[in-house]
Amino acid sequence: MITYIEEYYQFLLKNPDKACRKVLITYKKLVQDLYNPKQVSFFNKITEEDETHTYIFDIEKGNRPIEFIERFCKHSKGKWAGKPVILELWQKAFIQALFGFVDKDTGLRKYKKGILFVGRKNGKSTIDAGLGNYMLTSAGEGGAEVYSVATKKDQAKVVWEEAKRMIKKSPVLAKRIRTLVNGLFYDSTESFFKALASDSNSLDGLNAFFVIGDEIHAWKDKNLLDVMYDSMSAREEPLFLETSTMGIIRESVFDNEYEYASSVIDGYENLESGIEDETILAVIYELDNQKEWQDEKKWYKANPGLGTIKNIKDLRDKVNRAKNNPTELSNLLCKDFNVRQNEQDKWLTFDIVDNPATYNVEDLFDTYAVGGVDLSSTTDLTCATLLIIKKGKKYAIQQYFIPSERLEFKIKDDKIPYDKWEQRGLVTICEGAKVNYSDVTQWFLKMHHEYDISSLWIGYDPWNTQYWVEEMKEYGFEMLEVRQGAKTMSNPMKQLEADLIEKNVNYNNNPILKWCLCNTAVKRDDNDNIRPVKGQKQRARIDGTVSLIIAYCVLFEKMQDYLALQEE
Repeated sequence: MITYIEEYYQFLLKNPDKACRKVLITYKKLVQDLYNPKQVSFFNKITEEDETHTYIFDIEKGNRPIEFIERFCKHSKGKWAGKPVILELWQKAFIQALFGFVDKDTGLRKYKKGILFVGRKNGKSTIDAGLGNYMLTSAGEGGAEVYSVATKKDQAKVVWEEAKRMIKKSPVLAKRIRTLVNGLFYDSTESFFKALASDSNSLDGLNAFFVIGDEIHAWKDKNLLDVMYDSMSAREEPLFLETSTMGIIRESVFDNEYEYASSVIDGYENLESGIEDETILAVIYELDNQKEWQDEKKWYKANPGLGTIKNIKDLRDKVNRAKNNPTELSNLLCKDFNVRQNEQDKWLTFDIVDNPATYNVEDLFDTYAVGGVDLSSTTDLTCATLLIIKKGKKYAIQQYFIPSERLEFKIKDDKIPYDKWEQRGLVTICEGAKVNYSDVTQWFLKMHHEYDISSLWIGYDPWNTQYWVEEMKEYGFEMLEVRQGAKTMSNPMKQLEADLIEKNVNYNNNPILKWCLCNTAVKRDDNDNIRPVKGQKQRARIDGTVSLIIAYCVLFEKMQDYLALQEE
């Protein structure tokens, strides 16, 4: 008997225009696992020993939630209201894989987490609500606690309300599940299904069995994710399901989850370019290239339900409007084609900013560089940049600095993982309530002594930098004043934008710089000169951008001298 996984993979192979790279890689790997049981090693924290588990495919367990949804769940809205839910092949393949791979010895489910990122209006909520009702009633778990969670209660209730409407439309489920204002209750196993938000007073003491994290692109606070993961630790076979379209909030919960999931998928092809995590099943529907939004044959890459669940005429109309009205393009790309975007008032689109290329600092040994520094006053970051040209390619090295006494406040206020970035070596924590500018000096000295990267000129804004500039000069650095105005910065900014578009700036996929670039807006003068400014959110940080632009200003002024020294 052919599985839905195999059937869907064969469909993708026969219809390459409908298959994005990540989905194709994922299902190729799943088909391989069907016939070659996967042996996976885990570290057991209790015994403090490595354990090897073999995972096989159990088609009966994989089909059970599919059969439940199609037999008992009913549509609640539109022309299908009251009719049975009939899942599409791509939905069945995902569910079958999520539930069908089990431990050969214990029968316990392999995947602890499912990730489904897909364009809007493709039936995502149907999967969430249907699986929520299945895990509430039919997964064999006594006292099951099922939660639909989001940062806001209204968003958390979207899936929960859909599950509730499914139940009311189903005579079988309506007889067995009590639908109350505060939850859905299945008394046979003393289980319940509730909506939960980060501002809820009941986040402590949870014992979650199944958690649905809906539209995590809107989540700004990672704490909710951590709390819900921790709440599942006592369950033998828990499951966390993340579903979302793309969003505009950068370097927060969604980006962390997306990039980790992408690395897992990359690891299926080559572990050296990705990571191995056999507890996660990630299926990401998206355009492979932003330009594909104008090619109707490629729309299915981000919209597997197009033409059946999602109305293709409506999407055509949106595309035609976006062609004539660029202000609608960002939302179209983000929500309908699953291309990550930043807020529309910003300088650069996310597609321009994003560059996954990396390098080893050792590869830049014995080179010349120009520098740029944006020193903070109190709340902003301090950032130091080295800009290097090697074999026609530009490389940016950055280090960020924040005071230790501000760290906890900044993590809470900015909702950005500075502590995690510090562990990765991207941030230096300075003792006290202010950044110690001497730490910046020591970083430049370290890059010179350890990697033989010679800073020819270092740009700085003269405001509030006098004593630090003198310190740098005492160590032999040549300092160059760069005022932060449109007249000075406009041409270097435009050159930086061109380089980013061409992917000619390798910034080692630094998440802080990526975040800063996405936060940066521009202010234009009467001559169309531009300078960087913060956007509508004044707490957003752009210091990494400013530091890089200052380095570009130095390079713009000293390019001939720089290239001449390289040729010697």
